[in-house]
Amino acid sequence: MKYDVAIIGGGPAGYTAAERAAAGGLSTILFEKNALGGVCLNEGCVPTKTLLYSAKVYDTIKHAQKYAVKAENPTFDFPKIIARKNKVVKKLTAGIRMKMTEHGVVVVNGEAEIKGRAADGTITIACGEETYEAANLLLCTGSETVIPPIPGLAETEYWTSREALQTKELPASLVIIGGGVIGMEFASFFNSMGTEVHVVEMLDKILGPMDKELSEMLQAEYAKRGIKFYLGHKVTAVHGGEVTVEKEDESFVISGEKVLLSVGRRPVTKGFGLETLGVEPFRNGIKVNQYMQTSLPNVYACGDITAFSLLAHTAVSEAEVAVKHIQGKAGDGMSYKAIPGVVYTNPEIAGVGKTEEELQAEGIPYTVKKLPMAFSGRFVAENEQGSGVCKLILAEDETVIGAHLLGNPASELIVIAGLAIEKGMKADELRSIVFPHPTVGEIIKETLFV
Repeated sequence: MKYDVAIIGGGPAGYTAAERAAAGGLSTILFEKNALGGVCLNEGCVPTKTLLYSAKVYDTIKHAQKYAVKAENPTFDFPKIIARKNKVVKKLTAGIRMKMTEHGVVVVNGEAEIKGRAADGTITIACGEETYEAANLLLCTGSETVIPPIPGLAETEYWTSREALQTKELPASLVIIGGGVIGMEFASFFNSMGTEVHVVEMLDKILGPMDKELSEMLQAEYAKRGIKFYLGHKVTAVHGGEVTVEKEDESFVISGEKVLLSVGRRPVTKGFGLETLGVEPFRNGIKVNQYMQTSLPNVYACGDITAFSLLAHTAVSEAEVAVKHIQGKAGDGMSYKAIPGVVYTNPEIAGVGKTEEELQAEGIPYTVKKLPMAFSGRFVAENEQGSGVCKLILAEDETVIGAHLLGNPASELIVIAGLAIEKGMKADELRSIVFPHPTVGEIIKETLFV
């Protein structure tokens, strides 16, 4: 019952670490109290994108006449949309379990509890009636929904993303508290399905730290589609479907059949014996170095628990770095220079590297290259009357340090800019790359010639 690597949490960080460690010849055990895949696969990234794709297909059919195609009175089957989402999740969860089996990872379904760390570094973990020992421990416990102390909320049957994904009935109206990534993706989905949507956000913009100009453009697009936005408004009470908001001296009630709470997530640091280790904290999570080591050299933390970048793809990269370090081949460690952020609305918005707002706050000089997406022939052909923007940010020496795109398929195109930023490419180097024609991706090269 002694392993080279023990992992608590089977989300993107956990299952990636388990696969890489076991494939590299390390005896590996993975503890997961719920389903493999974590929040991302079961109640986050994958299920929301599955629903959003159904909404996108429906939107496309509704506007088929723009492409000289007749499709009269399109309808949808909401319970079947939810059933398809469940089928996709089940298929991908089974795929992860198969990978664990193929690589010889021991998967234990249950609540793991750290019992202590011996003088030689050996860590003891209990789960059920069994006790296990490990030379190295990876903490990949993820995050949970933040529930703010809003008066009346505890007595209200509100939704979090979990309940929103499980519903089999479409609400006539929905009040979303929080205009961040999760809030806007649900706003996009329910708006496409015909629900009256209200979005309340405390900040003066949606999508938090994402590029302000493009966020405002996306907001304007969804305002045209009927979503009501209340920016700079604070929620002071929730009673049933009645949400009381205030801005300065003004206070009023927004009514909705359902209320969706989406104000952020926080690291899970309780319930598994973390206090027995005494690792150094960071914000509301755990402090790590570039190799994902905590203040204890054989205890690593990856993913949301580090309270740094609560994104699944960041978690995967951190897990790979941690396992490489255990194997003695981590190199320079984790790089956060080019972590892409994507919002899967329709149109999509994506960014990587620095924003103008960040650079202005830091007093760093920069130049902006910007073009409408309509400069791409492929974009015009596939997005009748559609709009969008490609914005590239260059340092004084013309190194690419930021990229922000609005328009489909921004989620795929942002990878090109991310590669350029991670590798420190200058504008001339990126211009010299041959892009296939006609593609929407050409817009990145064209923007550099502005």
